[in-house]
Amino acid sequence: MRSGRRQTGRDERGPRTSDRFAPAWLRTGTRALAVAAAGALTLSACGSTTVDDIKVGAGQGWPLAFHDARNSSTSPVTGSRALTLNWSRPVGGPLAEPALVGPEGQIVVTTRTASCQIFSYLMPTGRKRFCNPMGISAIAGGMAIDGTTNIYAGDDGGVNSFNALGQPRWRTAAAGVPISVQFTGDGNVLSVTQLGQVDVLSRQTGDRKVSTFQLLGEPDFLKFPDLPRPPDFTGLDDCSTGGPQCPVANVSAVDEKSGRFYVTVWRPGQGSADLVALTYDGKEIRKDWSAQVLADGSGTSPTLSPDGSTLYVGDNDNHLMAVNTTDGKTKWVHDLGFPARGAVSVADGLIIPAGDDGHLLAIHDKGDSPEIAWERKDLALRGRPVQTAGGTGYTVAPIGDNLTLVTFDTHSGATVDSHELPGAQGSTVGTTIGPNGEIVVATRIGELFVFKPEKK
Repeated sequence: MRSGRRQTGRDERGPRTSDRFAPAWLRTGTRALAVAAAGALTLSACGSTTVDDIKVGAGQGWPLAFHDARNSSTSPVTGSRALTLNWSRPVGGPLAEPALVGPEGQIVVTTRTASCQIFSYLMPTGRKRFCNPMGISAIAGGMAIDGTTNIYAGDDGGVNSFNALGQPRWRTAAAGVPISVQFTGDGNVLSVTQLGQVDVLSRQTGDRKVSTFQLLGEPDFLKFPDLPRPPDFTGLDDCSTGGPQCPVANVSAVDEKSGRFYVTVWRPGQGSADLVALTYDGKEIRKDWSAQVLADGSGTSPTLSPDGSTLYVGDNDNHLMAVNTTDGKTKWVHDLGFPARGAVSVADGLIIPAGDDGHLLAIHDKGDSPEIAWERKDLALRGRPVQTAGGTGYTVAPIGDNLTLVTFDTHSGATVDSHELPGAQGSTVGTTIGPNGEIVVATRIGELFVFKPEKK
């Protein structure tokens, strides 16, 4: 489990360590794909050097689930207040995680279909660039895109990397499904599975940079020699709501400067979940503190303030709270009246919760207390509001019989534009923003709607 090896083709000595924990289809079909891609990988010298000269994207596009390492759900692009629907299309299966957008506009989603679990589309036209088979749990796996559109995605028992054309680069085994895939400050991949396995992997090779850290502790095989390994998909159904069967339900928030990152952990038998701070310093992963503050489990992924001093997180008892990152002590708690979901959007001092319940509102952090900046009780939440530079935000709300993309002023909450999502039903899993201000809305039933800024 600690020996991830880069896939470079055939190994006459027997199955690779990563293959032994892979789904059956991966031990056959994907191995052939890897062999076919080996020549291209050799020509491009990918993984053939110890010098990591590939830079992680600096924020263009939407490279992570909540845009950046802080989980801010905020884009540095100045958002347009005049949009036009460019195209829409079904993916072919349901969606559970937001669409990611590479630095040049390539859209990537994970789903569950008979043939493919990861799809890529071109931003201008919606044309499919590739689709690849992965494990069936890829729909719930975390995903990240670096500055050269290399893709990192979790599925049953491993982290996979593909290049921009969908060619496999490497696969590294993990216990469970990596539902949190992030980047560290030194440009490596931070993977956390729902079963609590934490790894830091090289973006070039997939090799572990430090020893694996187990959030739930190492199993005692001397005391329990016949202890079975739980199936990789164990507890995944509880992850979307932070339920007790999913020990680690959320995407980690990372302070790239200090190396500290934050996870939510619901330990077996406990009545509430913990917020846990860990540090990766290039040599090891260590635990700094733990605070049992999440009543009935974690409702949201943690979001880090721009200065790194405060962590915002929601529980399943309708509370949004601010926590001191130094020691884990709670600064304030606010009763939203509904459970937040996803991650809260934090920009310009405004905190905007997400979810499928409740309504659009913004909160100011006054240091030792929260203050409602504004609220729109007429706009019910159906997904994850996002903010952009220029005081513009986007959210999806049910208006009449339709889901509608609403453009709002983040300073006042006022609506400045709105567009129906033709035929959309239910809720959305995310609203993401492209490098040129494009808006990508992904629905749970599996449709993509792409809006482009109107020309002035």
